[in-house]
Amino acid sequence: MRESGILMHITSLPGPCGVGTMGTEAFRFVDFLKKAGQRCWQILPLTPTGYGNSPYQSCSVYAGNHYLIDLETLVQDGLLQRQELETVQWCSREDRVDFGLQYQNRLKMLKLAYDRFPGSEAFETFCRSNSWWLSDYALFMALKEHFDGQPWYVWPKDLKYREPDAIWQARHEHEEKIRFISFVQYLFYRQWDCLHGYAKENGIRIIGDVPIYVPADSVETWTAPELFQMDENLMPVAVAGCPPDAFGPDGQLWGNPLYRWDVMKKDDYRWWKNRLKAAGERYDVIRMDHFRGFESYWSVPYGDENARNGKWVKGPGMDFIRSVQKDLPHLQLIAEDLGFLTQEVLDLRDASGFPGMKVLGFAFDTREPSDYLPYNYPANSVCYTGTHDNMTTRQWFETADADAAAYAREYMTLTEEEGLVWGVIRTAMASVSGLCMVPMQDYLNLGGEARMNFPGTMSDSNWSWRMESGMITDDLAEKIRRMTVLYGRQREKIDLVSE
Repeated sequence: MRESGILMHITSLPGPCGVGTMGTEAFRFVDFLKKAGQRCWQILPLTPTGYGNSPYQSCSVYAGNHYLIDLETLVQDGLLQRQELETVQWCSREDRVDFGLQYQNRLKMLKLAYDRFPGSEAFETFCRSNSWWLSDYALFMALKEHFDGQPWYVWPKDLKYREPDAIWQARHEHEEKIRFISFVQYLFYRQWDCLHGYAKENGIRIIGDVPIYVPADSVETWTAPELFQMDENLMPVAVAGCPPDAFGPDGQLWGNPLYRWDVMKKDDYRWWKNRLKAAGERYDVIRMDHFRGFESYWSVPYGDENARNGKWVKGPGMDFIRSVQKDLPHLQLIAEDLGFLTQEVLDLRDASGFPGMKVLGFAFDTREPSDYLPYNYPANSVCYTGTHDNMTTRQWFETADADAAAYAREYMTLTEEEGLVWGVIRTAMASVSGLCMVPMQDYLNLGGEARMNFPGTMSDSNWSWRMESGMITDDLAEKIRRMTVLYGRQREKIDLVSE
């Protein structure tokens, strides 16, 4: 079935308290998607943001981001008072998330809610059923607070190496902090389950993102260092990145510890299967970030200042994919197969049966044959006008080389009357790809000010874009719906006569 959807992270929704949340505006966005004839809502990772405010550098693969908890809902629940929210400065401008202010203020509000929480059987049940990950996460976060945010690998030796007596003592000493952290996760998942359920009721599938790597300072590396390429002092031996290319002569140094795939294979990749099973319960479809890393990954010696001295090392390949498909046959996955691709990576993607990604924004920088030109797309693919890591389509036209822009105009028969961005969206919708995903920024015809992320850079503008109130309208929903029906991505009739 041909389908389409919109890519926009929850933090980009409008609303009070400085950041998009799982509150009223999220439910309204589901209503908008339904009106617009869309079947999918793609979001970024829901886990806590890490270094550089990135949701791809999270301290936990299971925990939810407390910034997404809707505080207005807690007012309705009687856990907060409205005047308490109104006395806080949440942002300096409505179209940007100020992560510094969120860091300063949001946990304080949640602590007020916790102090008023009378307890419930639902909370106790949540703690018991999620103890397999929540217990270690809550202790990890309590200890990070105790040690002023220092990474676990500089904690006292007995806690760094998780000596049983030290862990028992820490759980006892920080029992109240652990319970508060567990309460925050309870709030997150209660609200997420409510929003996700509403999306399902309205025929909207959530596409969620699973980053391939975890950061060095994460609960996963602390609790299972044997699964990562670390030495006897629990420091990384090699870290992840990308090789030098035309866009970056030094490559990209991500710094994440690499996996010991040989060790993971011994228990049939149990760590990964647990992670993917949980993601499959949280989302309806999973986008597997950096899929090429399962075929081969760029390994950079730890301590290098850039990624130039890295090398390609074979990943787990089809052995891993088959094992996942055998034990988790109902998972629906999309392979993020962008970047430097070899025939081996393409073969792995095709053998897996996962649809890959086709980004129109990559197709026109050269008149050389490109896999991103629509006539090369297979039906088992997802066509994007762009992603969270790319320029918006309008920004591309404003900055592109004249020859590239002319090529795009000619190929897609773009006109000023239709609008260049809408012509690109039309081309994506008309493609043979089974799924078409368009960033909300493109539907709003926004420029560089609305770009979500610029990979390899540190900037307050990364991850912080927010849609302003009133930007989505019934007229916009109807325009999207008509195009969706016209290109067979929604099964209903429309009057094709121009209005």
